[in-house]
Amino acid sequence: MAYQIKFYNKVDLCGINTSKLKTLTAQEMKVLLKAAHEGDDEARNTLIDGNLRLVLSIVQRFQSRGENPDDLFQVGCIGLIKAVDNFNVDMDVKFSTYAVPMIIGEVRRYLRDNNAVRVSRSVRDLAYKALSARETLSRTMAREPTVEEITAALAKDGFEHTKEEVVSALEAIVEPISLYEPVYTDGNSDSLYVMDQISDPSCSDEVWVENIALKEALDHLSGREKMIISLRFFKGKTQMEIASAIGISQAQVSRLEKGALERIRKEL
Repeated sequence: MAYQIKFYNKVDLCGINTSKLKTLTAQEMKVLLKAAHEGDDEARNTLIDGNLRLVLSIVQRFQSRGENPDDLFQVGCIGLIKAVDNFNVDMDVKFSTYAVPMIIGEVRRYLRDNNAVRVSRSVRDLAYKALSARETLSRTMAREPTVEEITAALAKDGFEHTKEEVVSALEAIVEPISLYEPVYTDGNSDSLYVMDQISDPSCSDEVWVENIALKEALDHLSGREKMIISLRFFKGKTQMEIASAIGISQAQVSRLEKGALERIRKEL
Protein backbone atom coordinates (compact mmCIF):
# COMPACT_ATOMS: atom_id res chain seq x y z
CA MET A 1 0.00 0.00 0.00
CA ALA A 2 1.70 3.18 -1.23
CA TYR A 3 -0.02 5.47 1.21
CA GLN A 4 1.18 5.12 4.78
CA ILE A 5 -0.92 6.10 7.81
CA LYS A 6 1.92 7.99 9.40
CA PHE A 7 1.09 10.00 12.49
CA TYR A 8 -2.59 9.13 12.64
CA ASN A 9 -2.12 6.35 15.18
CA LYS A 10 -1.37 8.63 18.10
CA VAL A 11 -3.18 7.82 21.31
CA ASP A 12 -4.64 11.32 21.42
CA LEU A 13 -5.90 11.08 17.84
CA CYS A 14 -9.60 11.54 18.58
CA GLY A 15 -8.82 14.37 20.97
CA ILE A 16 -7.17 16.54 18.32
CA ASN A 17 -8.72 19.77 17.10
CA THR A 18 -10.59 18.65 13.99
CA SER A 19 -10.26 22.15 12.54
CA LYS A 20 -6.62 21.30 11.86
CA LEU A 21 -7.56 18.51 9.48
CA LYS A 22 -7.50 19.44 5.83
CA THR A 23 -10.68 19.92 3.82
CA LEU A 24 -11.07 19.87 0.07
CA THR A 25 -13.51 21.70 -2.16
CA ALA A 26 -15.69 19.81 -4.62
CA GLN A 27 -13.53 21.05 -7.50
CA GLU A 28 -10.32 19.97 -5.75
CA MET A 29 -11.85 16.54 -5.10
CA LYS A 30 -12.74 16.16 -8.77
CA VAL A 31 -9.25 17.10 -10.00
CA LEU A 32 -7.46 14.96 -7.40
CA LEU A 33 -9.66 11.91 -8.01
CA LYS A 34 -8.94 12.04 -11.72
CA ALA A 35 -5.22 12.46 -11.12
CA ALA A 36 -5.14 9.65 -8.53
CA HIS A 37 -6.81 7.24 -10.95
CA GLU A 38 -4.21 8.15 -13.55
CA GLY A 39 -1.49 6.97 -11.16
CA ASP A 40 -0.55 10.17 -9.33
CA ASP A 41 0.44 8.97 -5.84
CA GLU A 42 0.77 12.51 -4.49
CA ALA A 43 -2.82 13.30 -5.55
CA ARG A 44 -3.94 10.03 -3.92
CA ASN A 45 -2.25 10.92 -0.63
CA THR A 46 -3.70 14.44 -0.72
CA LEU A 47 -7.16 12.96 -1.25
CA ILE A 48 -6.79 10.69 1.75
CA ASP A 49 -5.41 13.50 3.91
CA GLY A 50 -8.26 15.75 2.85
CA ASN A 51 -10.93 13.23 3.88
CA LEU A 52 -9.64 12.27 7.33
CA ARG A 53 -12.27 14.55 8.84
CA LEU A 54 -14.88 12.28 7.24
CA VAL A 55 -13.27 9.22 8.86
CA LEU A 56 -13.14 10.94 12.23
CA SER A 57 -16.83 11.89 12.09
CA ILE A 58 -17.79 8.29 11.29
CA VAL A 59 -15.58 6.83 14.03
CA GLN A 60 -17.33 9.08 16.56
CA ARG A 61 -20.59 7.22 15.82
CA PHE A 62 -19.02 4.11 17.35
CA GLN A 63 -17.50 5.74 20.43
CA SER A 64 -20.04 4.04 22.73
CA ARG A 65 -18.70 0.57 21.77
CA GLY A 66 -15.81 0.79 24.20
CA GLU A 67 -13.20 0.21 21.46
CA ASN A 68 -9.93 2.09 21.24
CA PRO A 69 -10.70 5.15 19.06
CA ASP A 70 -7.15 4.97 17.74
CA ASP A 71 -7.79 1.49 16.33
CA LEU A 72 -11.17 2.48 14.92
CA PHE A 73 -9.65 5.46 13.16
CA GLN A 74 -6.98 3.34 11.48
CA VAL A 75 -9.61 0.82 10.38
CA GLY A 76 -11.71 3.71 9.05
CA CYS A 77 -8.69 4.95 7.11
CA ILE A 78 -8.46 1.56 5.42
CA GLY A 79 -12.07 1.96 4.30
CA LEU A 80 -11.25 5.47 3.03
CA ILE A 81 -8.25 4.17 1.06
CA LYS A 82 -10.43 1.47 -0.53
CA ALA A 83 -13.00 4.12 -1.43
CA VAL A 84 -10.34 6.33 -3.07
CA ASP A 85 -8.91 3.42 -5.05
CA ASN A 86 -12.26 2.02 -6.20
CA PHE A 87 -14.32 5.17 -6.79
CA ASN A 88 -15.59 5.51 -10.35
CA VAL A 89 -14.85 9.07 -11.44
CA ASP A 90 -17.18 8.71 -14.42
CA MET A 91 -20.25 8.23 -12.23
CA ASP A 92 -22.29 11.29 -11.28
CA VAL A 93 -21.99 10.53 -7.54
CA LYS A 94 -20.38 12.51 -4.75
CA PHE A 95 -17.28 10.86 -3.34
CA SER A 96 -18.62 11.06 0.23
CA THR A 97 -21.80 9.21 -0.82
CA TYR A 98 -19.60 6.32 -1.93
CA ALA A 99 -16.97 6.57 0.82
CA VAL A 100 -19.22 6.68 3.90
CA PRO A 101 -20.68 3.15 3.48
CA MET A 102 -17.19 1.83 2.69
CA ILE A 103 -15.74 3.33 5.88
CA ILE A 104 -18.68 2.23 8.04
CA GLY A 105 -18.50 -1.28 6.56
CA GLU A 106 -14.80 -1.56 7.37
CA VAL A 107 -15.37 -0.41 10.97
CA ARG A 108 -18.31 -2.79 11.42
CA ARG A 109 -16.30 -5.73 10.11
CA TYR A 110 -13.58 -4.89 12.61
CA LEU A 111 -16.11 -4.69 15.46
CA ARG A 112 -17.72 -7.94 14.38
CA ASP A 113 -14.40 -9.81 14.21
CA ASN A 114 -13.34 -8.39 17.57
CA ASN A 115 -16.66 -8.89 19.29
CA ALA A 116 -16.45 -10.24 22.84
CA VAL A 117 -19.12 -12.77 21.83
CA ARG A 118 -17.12 -15.10 19.62
CA VAL A 119 -18.85 -16.90 16.76
CA SER A 120 -17.32 -20.20 15.68
CA ARG A 121 -15.78 -20.43 12.22
CA SER A 122 -18.26 -23.10 11.12
CA VAL A 123 -21.26 -20.97 12.11
CA ARG A 124 -19.78 -17.92 10.43
CA ASP A 125 -19.07 -19.90 7.25
CA LEU A 126 -22.66 -21.16 7.19
CA ALA A 127 -23.94 -17.61 7.66
CA TYR A 128 -21.88 -16.29 4.75
CA LYS A 129 -23.03 -19.16 2.52
CA ALA A 130 -26.62 -18.40 3.48
CA LEU A 131 -26.12 -14.70 2.71
CA SER A 132 -24.64 -15.57 -0.68
CA ALA A 133 -27.56 -17.90 -1.42
CA ARG A 134 -30.05 -15.24 -0.35
CA GLU A 135 -28.45 -12.68 -2.65
CA THR A 136 -28.50 -15.09 -5.61
CA LEU A 137 -32.12 -16.06 -4.98
CA SER A 138 -33.14 -12.42 -4.60
CA ARG A 139 -31.80 -11.65 -8.06
CA THR A 140 -33.45 -14.62 -9.75
CA MET A 141 -36.77 -14.46 -7.89
CA ALA A 142 -37.03 -10.65 -7.77
CA ARG A 143 -38.09 -10.86 -4.13
CA GLU A 144 -36.71 -11.71 -0.69
CA PRO A 145 -36.41 -15.53 -0.38
CA THR A 146 -37.74 -17.40 2.62
CA VAL A 147 -35.52 -19.30 5.04
CA GLU A 148 -36.87 -22.56 3.61
CA GLU A 149 -35.80 -21.51 0.10
CA ILE A 150 -32.34 -20.50 1.31
CA THR A 151 -31.96 -23.84 3.12
CA ALA A 152 -33.03 -25.71 -0.02
CA ALA A 153 -30.53 -23.74 -2.14
CA LEU A 154 -27.74 -24.64 0.27
CA ALA A 155 -28.74 -28.30 0.09
CA LYS A 156 -28.47 -28.22 -3.72
CA ASP A 157 -24.89 -26.98 -3.31
CA GLY A 158 -24.12 -29.87 -0.98
CA PHE A 159 -24.53 -28.09 2.35
CA GLU A 160 -27.12 -29.98 4.36
CA HIS A 161 -28.43 -27.87 7.22
CA THR A 162 -31.73 -27.48 8.99
CA LYS A 163 -33.79 -24.30 8.79
CA GLU A 164 -33.07 -23.65 12.47
CA GLU A 165 -29.30 -23.91 11.89
CA VAL A 166 -29.46 -21.39 9.05
CA VAL A 167 -31.51 -18.94 11.12
CA SER A 168 -29.16 -19.28 14.10
CA ALA A 169 -26.10 -18.72 11.91
CA LEU A 170 -27.57 -15.57 10.35
CA GLU A 171 -28.54 -14.20 13.75
CA ALA A 172 -25.08 -14.95 15.16
CA ILE A 173 -23.33 -12.53 12.80
CA VAL A 174 -25.79 -9.68 13.27
CA GLU A 175 -23.91 -6.80 14.84
CA PRO A 176 -25.44 -5.30 17.99
CA ILE A 177 -26.70 -1.76 17.42
CA SER A 178 -26.12 1.03 19.88
CA LEU A 179 -29.19 2.85 21.17
CA TYR A 180 -27.42 6.02 20.09
CA GLU A 181 -26.88 4.82 16.52
CA PRO A 182 -28.32 7.52 14.19
CA VAL A 183 -30.95 6.13 11.82
CA TYR A 184 -31.77 9.46 10.17
CA THR A 185 -30.27 12.92 9.97
CA ASP A 186 -31.42 15.96 8.05
CA GLY A 187 -27.89 17.27 7.69
CA ASN A 188 -28.31 19.81 10.45
CA SER A 189 -28.28 19.31 14.22
CA ASP A 190 -31.41 17.16 14.42
CA SER A 191 -30.89 13.41 14.21
CA LEU A 192 -33.13 10.44 14.89
CA TYR A 193 -31.53 7.68 16.99
CA VAL A 194 -32.52 4.06 17.61
CA MET A 195 -33.62 4.89 21.16
CA ASP A 196 -36.07 7.48 19.76
CA GLN A 197 -37.98 4.65 18.08
CA ILE A 198 -38.32 2.54 21.22
CA SER A 199 -41.56 3.13 23.06
CA ASP A 200 -42.23 2.49 26.74
CA PRO A 201 -45.87 1.48 27.37
CA SER A 202 -45.55 2.71 30.95
CA CYS A 203 -44.77 6.23 29.74
CA SER A 204 -47.46 6.72 27.10
CA ASP A 205 -49.67 9.80 26.99
CA GLU A 206 -52.65 7.73 28.16
CA VAL A 207 -50.80 6.44 31.23
CA TRP A 208 -49.55 9.96 32.00
CA VAL A 209 -53.10 11.37 31.89
CA GLU A 210 -54.42 8.49 34.00
CA ASN A 211 -51.74 9.10 36.63
CA ILE A 212 -52.72 12.77 36.84
CA ALA A 213 -56.40 11.83 37.22
CA LEU A 214 -55.56 9.25 39.91
CA LYS A 215 -53.49 11.79 41.85
CA GLU A 216 -56.35 14.28 41.77
CA ALA A 217 -58.81 11.59 42.91
CA LEU A 218 -56.54 10.64 45.83
CA ASP A 219 -56.30 14.30 46.84
CA HIS A 220 -60.07 14.28 47.45
CA LEU A 221 -59.83 11.47 50.04
CA SER A 222 -59.59 12.04 53.76
CA GLY A 223 -56.28 11.58 55.55
CA ARG A 224 -57.26 8.16 56.94
CA GLU A 225 -58.56 6.97 53.54
CA LYS A 226 -55.34 8.05 51.85
CA MET A 227 -53.31 6.12 54.42
CA ILE A 228 -55.40 2.96 53.95
CA ILE A 229 -55.18 3.10 50.13
CA SER A 230 -51.43 3.76 50.31
CA LEU A 231 -50.76 0.89 52.73
CA ARG A 232 -53.14 -1.47 50.92
CA PHE A 233 -52.22 -0.93 47.26
CA PHE A 234 -48.81 0.73 47.24
CA LYS A 235 -47.15 -1.14 50.11
CA GLY A 236 -49.06 -4.43 49.84
CA LYS A 237 -50.36 -4.58 53.43
CA THR A 238 -53.36 -6.74 54.40
CA GLN A 239 -56.45 -5.23 56.01
CA MET A 240 -55.49 -6.88 59.33
CA GLU A 241 -52.01 -5.35 59.20
CA ILE A 242 -53.47 -1.93 58.43
CA ALA A 243 -56.01 -2.24 61.26
CA SER A 244 -53.20 -3.07 63.69
CA ALA A 245 -51.06 -0.20 62.42
CA ILE A 246 -53.65 2.58 62.72
CA GLY A 247 -55.58 1.19 65.71
CA ILE A 248 -59.01 0.37 64.24
CA SER A 249 -60.83 -2.87 63.47
CA GLN A 250 -60.44 -4.84 60.27
CA ALA A 251 -64.13 -4.23 59.52
CA GLN A 252 -63.58 -0.48 59.68
CA VAL A 253 -60.57 -0.76 57.37
CA SER A 254 -62.68 -2.75 54.89
CA ARG A 255 -65.49 -0.18 54.99
CA LEU A 256 -63.14 2.80 54.58
CA GLU A 257 -61.27 1.06 51.77
CA LYS A 258 -64.49 0.26 49.92
CA GLY A 259 -65.73 3.84 50.25
CA ALA A 260 -62.43 5.29 49.10
CA LEU A 261 -62.29 3.04 46.03
CA GLU A 262 -65.84 3.94 45.11
CA ARG A 263 -64.99 7.65 45.33
CA ILE A 264 -61.87 7.16 43.19
CA ARG A 265 -63.89 5.30 40.51
CA LYS A 266 -66.35 8.19 40.31
CA GLU A 267 -63.52 10.71 40.00
CA LEU A 268 -61.88 8.73 37.18
